[in-house]
Amino acid sequence: MRASLLQVAVNKDETVGSRRSRVAGMVRDQAGADLVVLPELWTTGAFAYEDFADEAEPLRGPTHDAMAAAARDAGVWLHAGSVPERDPDGTLYNTSLVFSPSGELAAVYRKIHRFGFDKGEAVLMGAGDTLVTVRLPGTVLGVATCYDLRFPELFRGLVDAGAETLVIPAGWPERRRSHWTLLAQARAVENQAFVLACGTAGTHAGVPQAGHSIVVDPWGEVLAEAGPDEQVLTVDFDPTTVAGTRDRFPALKDRVLGLDRPTTGT
Repeated sequence: MRASLLQVAVNKDETVGSRRSRVAGMVRDQAGADLVVLPELWTTGAFAYEDFADEAEPLRGPTHDAMAAAARDAGVWLHAGSVPERDPDGTLYNTSLVFSPSGELAAVYRKIHRFGFDKGEAVLMGAGDTLVTVRLPGTVLGVATCYDLRFPELFRGLVDAGAETLVIPAGWPERRRSHWTLLAQARAVENQAFVLACGTAGTHAGVPQAGHSIVVDPWGEVLAEAGPDEQVLTVDFDPTTVAGTRDRFPALKDRVLGLDRPTTGT
């Protein structure tokens, strides 16, 4: 399987409409790939909180339409990163869209873990409540977004749902880049799955982005890693090796679930 991670630069000197058109062209340039992945909130920037409400779209809004057409023209599966979505009742979500090679909307994931603690995304956006997997020819994708990477139980749930390849678009800050690499490798090792983690380049609302999109195999080996700037990171990997890895080193079978909470001694 050939995957292309588009590490898009998000900067304030480019309008959302211009960037949407430019990124659609980048997707079309990946004809021949099997899967193309975009970053989190690449239309606005993950830290451009003040723009979320103004730039929020309905689920089948302009980014949906542009990415559906680009996926169809390129003939690729497209994880179109995420966009600020406004649902019919007015709630905002950080929403990922996955398209088939025919341009059909194959899956929708609303980010479960919102970043910001008591500000930013955590208070401006609603939380999703559904794990999402997508069956492709040859593998099952498990879908997560950025801050989700810090919550291993989410990925266990995806593995239990059949995921073999974990796809994580992000707008990860440069100041915590070491966590990005470490956690991507940890999620690969503990779940014995491929990890495709696609970040942004540039600066969002004054926050320099880490870049360094990364592809990790089920043993935690880095197959490919981008630099800090806008880049297309393309890698060939064999998703059928997941089953073999889990069979040869069957750690997932030794999980112990449903443990009682610890008690306090007297």
